[in-house]
This record gives sequence, C-alpha cells and structure tokens, in this order.
Amino acid sequence: MRAFLESGQSGLAAAQRALESGQHRLPRETVRLLAPVGDPEKVICVGLNYRDHCLEQNVKIPKEPIIFNKFPSTIIGPFDDIVHPEESTHFLSPQEVDWEVELAAIIGKKGRHIEESSALDHVVGFTVANDVSARDWQMRNGRQWLLGKTFDTFCPLGPALVTKEAVADVHNLSIRCSVNGQLMQNSSTSQLIFRLPKLIAWVSRFVTLVPGDILLTGTPPGVGAFQKPPVFLKRGDEVQCEIEELGTICNKVV
Repeated sequence: MRAFLESGQSGLAAAQRALESGQHRLPRETVRLLAPVGDPEKVICVGLNYRDHCLEQNVKIPKEPIIFNKFPSTIIGPFDDIVHPEESTHFLSPQEVDWEVELAAIIGKKGRHIEESSALDHVVGFTVANDVSARDWQMRNGRQWLLGKTFDTFCPLGPALVTKEAVADVHNLSIRCSVNGQLMQNSSTSQLIFRLPKLIAWVSRFVTLVPGDILLTGTPPGVGAFQKPPVFLKRGDEVQCEIEELGTICNKVV
C-alpha cells in the first residue's frame, strides 16, 4: 500500500480503471481483510482533541495539539484479535485496557512545513481506528503515554481506505464505539478541537509526512476510564468501532 500511495495520482487512476472494469473480483467471504496500511513509517496520534471528551474529564481545552505516537507494530486488521497482555503476577502486565474509536487520516503526499490552506492535498483518505490504551501504563512511568499506547495489537485499523473524494464532510461524521453490543461512545467529528488542516500543518512543522503515514485524530467521550465506575476490557469482550461513511471494525479481545 505504501508503494501504491507513493505512485500518487497515476496509481489512483489505475485503481479507478480496475474498479470500473468489474473484473478480478473475489467474494468477500473468501478473503481476510488486512489493515489498509500495515507498515506505515509513522503512526501519529492526537490527545484531548474532542470538546466533549475534555468536558467529561473536566480538563481545559488544549491551546495547541497534544501529539504522541504508537509504533507500527500495534497495527492489526479490522477484524483481527486484540491481545490482552498476560494477566499474571508480573508487574508489567496492564490491568486497565481501554477502547478509543478514532478517525484516522492517511497521508498520500510527502510534505514538510505544510500550510493549512493546502493541508488536505496531502491526505489521500480516511479509515477507522481503535487507539487501544493501557491506562495504568499511560499514567505511570512519568505519565508519558507511549508504553501504554503501543502494546502489540493496540491499533485495529480498517475496514478500508476511503478516498477523501468519497466523503461528503470529514468534519461532520458520526463516530461510535460499542463493547459487547453496548454503545459506549457516540459523538461526531464536528466536536474536533483541531481539525485536519490544523493538525497536518502543526505536525509537519516537526517531521516530514510521507505517503502511508497514519494520523489518529483523537477520541470522543465514553472511554472506559471515565465510566462510573470505570470499566476495562477483558478477554472475550468484543469491541466495535464505526464512523459514518467509513465503515465498521470489530475486534475480539483474547
């Protein structure tokens, strides 16, 4: 996929011709969908980026984007299993594994110091992500977030890369997460504090964005840590994340 995205408009045009030909199709039930981008150079994440999520925590709305990351080894497919790290007496084992449905933008054009006015030119499309988080590790170890966010399998992604031209308004999509059939998160991307042009311009001040890079844009309210009492994922749970026009991913915790 990274090589395909690096081919730019010529690659997209070839894909369009293949689609229109109606050939070389496989029945959906005969294939296993992988993550749309399985080996990005970077997985960049944004914290506290929904107004209603800030309100549920009673924290101030950030004045600048809060950026962290996950390693690419977190990525799994849209229907693959989330591995709950071993529960044992080992002190490294997290006990507070949480869900976070997120809109993910996929970079399709290389850029550095990108202007907000042209930022969306660098996006090829969008997909659904679950920023699975071990809250206990997120809040310990100096309160740096990386370790709690980057256990293997902690970034289900999919079910497809939906090109931006196919999305009416990426900043006005319903976004939901259910656990075992119970709706836990239910909001809209209209609640984003920093929208995509701002995020892309901000991040590109520090790093060069390249095709295949994934930008997770934050999660709405309803995560397990802020339920009363808190609720965390356990083996056997099923997490379904859905964004309007982009599709649904569903992952079992094992």
